[in-house]
Amino acid sequence: MQTKNKSIAALVCGILGLVGGWIPVVCYFTLVLSIVAIVLGAKAQKQAKALGEPTGMATGGLVTGIIGVVLAVLSIVCVACAAGIAAAGANGLFQ
Repeated sequence: MQTKNKSIAALVCGILGLVGGWIPVVCYFTLVLSIVAIVLGAKAQKQAKALGEPTGMATGGLVTGIIGVVLAVLSIVCVACAAGIAAAGANGLFQ
């Protein structure tokens, strides 16, 4: 039963990480959720294999967590670049 709960939590956190990874301000929070999804997914997958239970939701949580981390990091890099360009334009460097 604990394996199923961890798998569901991993999948929910991973899906929230995927959805929020595209939003510039929210991506900071969803990065944490995606990391939690990876940890929970890995633990649930290990427990499920040991108990002989299906690992589908745990694998889904792990995969969505990894993709969510990648999206959040890309979004954070884009926000940092946009802020740098805006600051350089405000200082008159692009004239």
